[in-house]
Amino acid sequence: MHCSNCGSYIAPGVRFCSGCGSPANDPEATRIARVGGGPPVRLDRESDDDELEEIIFTVRPTLIFIKLGYALAMLGAIAFVILLALIEVPVYISIPLALSLLLIPAYYHLKRNMVRYTLTDSKVEIDTGLIARTTRNIPLTKIQDVTVSASIPQRLLGFGDLLIDNASEVGGTTVLHNISQPRHHADLLLRELRRRP
Repeated sequence: MHCSNCGSYIAPGVRFCSGCGSPANDPEATRIARVGGGPPVRLDRESDDDELEEIIFTVRPTLIFIKLGYALAMLGAIAFVILLALIEVPVYISIPLALSLLLIPAYYHLKRNMVRYTLTDSKVEIDTGLIARTTRNIPLTKIQDVTVSASIPQRLLGFGDLLIDNASEVGGTTVLHNISQPRHHADLLLRELRRRP
């Protein structure tokens, strides 16, 4: 075997070239051709399973309430500035006070961004947290039932809850709260369940 960088001979079992120090190619690496005739992709035996998983969808709770909260906070801020101007409060005091109303929807926006639901071809992942994250994995083999739940206002606004019954040791029902197009995501999950042997 020869180095792909400098062309020096590399003895079997050696991991780095003695001439240039570049890593030696693993002769047992598998070469897989991409669909569509693209260049081949190398997958080493030491690669972890995360690289082999295909992500079907990633979704967060809906932004409808966050956008509505920002709009109401802006209207409230404008009304607050006008009210404070009528009682002759200086502008340099009234504007920062009015803009502080935006902290309320910003808090809920941050809270919404701390939750992410991901479906791969082998599991459902529920990530929670902002700096310190917690990931809960539900293998598709443990899922027993998928239910879509939406109240009348949720149906009118196009979002709902996805309830996943699983047979893991913890058991119970896992709820994906307030996701957009819950029926579509349930269909994708059921399709992956049907593909499982």
